[in-house]
Amino acid sequence: MPWCASCSRYLSPSTVRADATCPECGRRVEPLGAPEAPSASTGAGAGAEAELRSVPWHAKLLAAAVALYLGFRGWQGVEWLLDKL
Repeated sequence: MPWCASCSRYLSPSTVRADATCPECGRRVEPLGAPEAPSASTGAGAGAEAELRSVPWHAKLLAAAVALYLGFRGWQGVEWLLDKL
């Protein structure tokens, strides 16, 4: 999420201008965490980026539970249709 240091506020990505400046003060904004990012030459940031982009376990569990539930309800619908025929 873009951060404007001079305005001390977060900006939504859609409000940032095409040249990456703040719509209020006109200064360049930086993505959150950019100053603390490790150097690309050291390769230390590769693991951190992979960790940030991975899906949390509870989201995977929720997706599996939803798929199981919808599959069960779909099977019930098929049984109901076959019973009505």
